[in-house]
Amino acid sequence: MYNLIRKKENLISYWHVVIGIFFIVSSSSCSDDKLVIAEKGVSNYEIVLSDNSSLQDNETAITLQNYLEKISNIKLPIVEENNKDSSKNRIILQTDTTLQLNRIKMVSVDQDIIISAGSEEALNNAVYEFLEVYLGCKWYSPDVEDVPTKDLLVIDKPISYNYEPVITTRTVHSRLFYDNPNFAEKHKVTNVSFPHYVPSARVHTFHKFIPEELFFKDHPEYFALRGDKRTPTQLCLTNETVLEIVRDSVASLFQQYPNAQVISVSQDDNTQYCECENCSLIDKEENSHSGTMIHFVNNVANSFPDKTISTLAYQHTRKPPKVKPAKNVLITLCSIECDRSAPIEEKCTDFAEDLIGWGKLTDNIRIWDYTTQFTNFLAPFPNLLTIQPNIKFFRDQHTKWIFEQHSNNPSELFELRSYVMAKLLWDPDQDFNDLIIEFTDGYYKEAGVYIRNYIDLVHEKLAEDQDFFLFLYGDPSQAFDSYLNVELLEEYNTFFNKAERAVSYDPEIVVRVQVARLSTDYAILEACRKGLTERFSLVKKDDQGNTNANPLVKDKLESFYTTSKNKNITLMNEMGFTVEEYYNSFNKALTVANLPNKAKGKKVTLLSKPKKYANEDPQTLTDGALGGNGFYANWLGFEGNNLEAVIDLEANEAISSISMAFLKVTNHVVFYPLEVTYYYSNDNNNFIKLGTIKNKDPLTKKTKVNEIQYFDLEFSEIEARYIKVIAVNMKDAPYWHHASGLPSWIFADEIIID
Repeated sequence: MYNLIRKKENLISYWHVVIGIFFIVSSSSCSDDKLVIAEKGVSNYEIVLSDNSSLQDNETAITLQNYLEKISNIKLPIVEENNKDSSKNRIILQTDTTLQLNRIKMVSVDQDIIISAGSEEALNNAVYEFLEVYLGCKWYSPDVEDVPTKDLLVIDKPISYNYEPVITTRTVHSRLFYDNPNFAEKHKVTNVSFPHYVPSARVHTFHKFIPEELFFKDHPEYFALRGDKRTPTQLCLTNETVLEIVRDSVASLFQQYPNAQVISVSQDDNTQYCECENCSLIDKEENSHSGTMIHFVNNVANSFPDKTISTLAYQHTRKPPKVKPAKNVLITLCSIECDRSAPIEEKCTDFAEDLIGWGKLTDNIRIWDYTTQFTNFLAPFPNLLTIQPNIKFFRDQHTKWIFEQHSNNPSELFELRSYVMAKLLWDPDQDFNDLIIEFTDGYYKEAGVYIRNYIDLVHEKLAEDQDFFLFLYGDPSQAFDSYLNVELLEEYNTFFNKAERAVSYDPEIVVRVQVARLSTDYAILEACRKGLTERFSLVKKDDQGNTNANPLVKDKLESFYTTSKNKNITLMNEMGFTVEEYYNSFNKALTVANLPNKAKGKKVTLLSKPKKYANEDPQTLTDGALGGNGFYANWLGFEGNNLEAVIDLEANEAISSISMAFLKVTNHVVFYPLEVTYYYSNDNNNFIKLGTIKNKDPLTKKTKVNEIQYFDLEFSEIEARYIKVIAVNMKDAPYWHHASGLPSWIFADEIIID
């Protein structure tokens, strides 16, 4: 028995040796083309930093350590070079001064991985790139990431990655990055909108350096001459005292913020530039209104050779002059006028030519691009297909600093847009469709395919409408006969219904889909406000002929409001109009739509001339469609003149109240009328005054930007056939307004008579 046992033990030992040799050979063979970072809770790797590594490099190493632990459930040690374990494999993190500042490199050497970069910031970028490219990590939003978990963490050899981003300062104007600096790091974009700037002097600074309140009364000559009148819209850039004051202000601000490297010396946000003899002469010689600007800014910059003076090439100063900007002048070129329905090179050739022209004068250019509809953050805005070609065009013109001005606050497909823009700023040549699929599948899961159906169709339908101008200050109502027509809105709605059903198993993902559908729901609500069809209308008639709020509207409005409130989506536009105000305003519209109205559908005769909006159609005032909070949506506009209109009730009617709505959008020079007077007549010749309603919200510098006011008048019952309305226009914007000297608008909508 003993001999039998011994023979058995020897046999087992023999096979142990054979198996051991097999695994050694196998592992050795595997290591030729694989790096086994971790297997079943064991790793032979450590993270190695240079001796005397910086705090930033240590934080970068901890980032790598944390994500490797999430993936493999192993916490690799972090050591400095002089404390490394010679028996272990290494992931080496190093700042390499032989590399360009922004270059990153990743290579494998035997079993080691070396991640190096030209700066601490670039090394941090390199680690996130390593985690994403080689380990499959994805960061869709600050609270949604995809980090794989693996018992066997293996990377194919060889690792060979070498990249230097051409765009070196990358900013996406999104609170996802500003409120979450770590999320910004993962996407290699800045976590502030104006990095390195003096915080109180980032853009539109003329009024900050020389405030109208302090200087205009005693020194009007400091300000722009418009015609024969000085206005505080812009500065007179050939006035030597203005130059001295601005220089002193800049010096003071740099003293106050010694670590800041950049300050903006730039025009205010209007085109009311100085037309005095000296300024006009320079602009004429330079063949551009940027002539006076660059001469002025160069003079400021000469006093601060170690700092950067930023200025705008924007609106009237966008065209390059002949004079070259000083080396420390940063030209911020703005694309605000461009049609967003196609790439800039196709539909905004003037801007493209200007960028090329500035590039011949300086290599210090910052692009200020625009990627959202500022008047309607939550509206469908099919410009996604323009983002990549525009960024590539900017890159190809040697632009190293790009600011993508998105909404900052949530807008249509906010997370997707923030993700895609950040990715393309880092590498403009990525496959765009792959990016969209990557995000929609990762963030929306099974609903992603339906989100893509919406994206594809809305862009396809816009592309079919070659004449459509997709404007940053537009409105969904402009597209109701285009990519937002009734049939398409129904189809978009169906996509989102399917998307919600596809992820009904997970309430959290359902909410993501509900946020994504806000834009379609908003467009449907606005289509109902306009009364496009019986289904898309504010009110419905029941079997007894009574009108009630349309159930579709009530459902969409409540869903829109609840989703927005639950996800802290608060703003409708850049002017501060809130979701709460929109909700209340829409409910007011439902109330108004249900009011008895003897003027509905009746003929309107205008005694004054409207301009441009609502097709200049007088029936806008009685068509039953109600204007929203943007002037494109069913408002009749009058520029610089009064509204005078007569409504024919077709027969004598007993009436005791009249109401009319007026819009205010202060920054677009749309003001309430000073007063509205109502008259009546039975012969359309002799009118009797019923009463005057004064504007209860007079215009001041602190006036809220965007609102609707109803000018209501009640009186003792009368018999009348004709009603006349006279709304008195302010005529001109006040002297302190950025449109000083320009005519003001009044916008009127439905007149309610009962």
